[in-house]
Amino acid sequence: MLGRFTRRVVEFLKGEDGPTAVEYAVMLALIIVVLVAAISNIGGTTSAMYNDLSLQGVKPGGSGS
Repeated sequence: MLGRFTRRVVEFLKGEDGPTAVEYAVMLALIIVVLVAAISNIGGTTSAMYNDLSLQGVKPGGSGS
């Protein structure tokens, strides 16, 4: 049983599927890091905008009266 498992692991590492899966995992991780950074930046900008509006006495979504 251990010999069969070892053979499958060796075949997986020698085959093309192993490196391809690792490459896709690395690309996915990089995409997630970029998205998290972008969303964090947008959140900070939006928060700053609403803070500036609150300091000016303007209520977001108000009718102006």
